[in-house]
Amino acid sequence: MKDAHGGGDFWALVEGGGPVAATAIHDGHELRREVEQCHKLGGADRLREEDPYTGRIASVVDTHIIPRRSRFEVDLNRPREGAVYLSPADAWGLDLWHETPSPDFIERSLSYHDAFYREMDRILKGMTREFGAFVVYDVHSYNHRRLGPDAEPEHPDENPEVNIGTETMDRARWAPVVDRFINDLRAYEAGGRRLDVRENVKFFGRGNLARRTHRLHPETGCVLAIEFRKSFMDDGLARCSRRT
Repeated sequence: MKDAHGGGDFWALVEGGGPVAATAIHDGHELRREVEQCHKLGGADRLREEDPYTGRIASVVDTHIIPRRSRFEVDLNRPREGAVYLSPADAWGLDLWHETPSPDFIERSLSYHDAFYREMDRILKGMTREFGAFVVYDVHSYNHRRLGPDAEPEHPDENPEVNIGTETMDRARWAPVVDRFINDLRAYEAGGRRLDVRENVKFFGRGNLARRTHRLHPETGCVLAIEFRKSFMDDGLARCSRRT
């Protein structure tokens, strides 16, 4: 789908068949021109709250949709009414705008939110018709060095390497899928040891994609909200080199 605002494609989309899809809705880094002109944050600062490289993880799934736009234009994992960050309270205390966005400006950003969910609805309805049910890997990453890339990381007891959020689903119905996914990840060796994979420790799968999908497809849809701790990358380095 072409970007109505003239900035290229909205997302990278591949439909490869099967009942599993993946998305990395915070991987995007681009801003349409009018947002970039009004925004105070530079690209390096945005990357700390975006999810670099999660698009690469999601793209291993045959069907995937990877948005190109930054959450600082519109956050696809928040409901429409709160998807555009307007105040520091919306965005980790960050001062974002040179001047408050106008209602028309906000609506242009929200048109991207609308378009993404129309596309997701099309994909998931098609999977439901063909297979009777579907699973979505909702791939994210999180920053465990909240005081900066040179500070000590937060304690690993409360920051698993992989956090699986399942709170908004019917957990009993989807137990075979969830338990198999977690156990398979725990069995994987990385750096000579098993991954620390836990459920609902740091994040709970309460984002808009999971909540909305489970509301619309309560018996046929399972969204696994997967958060990778940013220990797999150097956050400070990524701020400088991701796009080079």
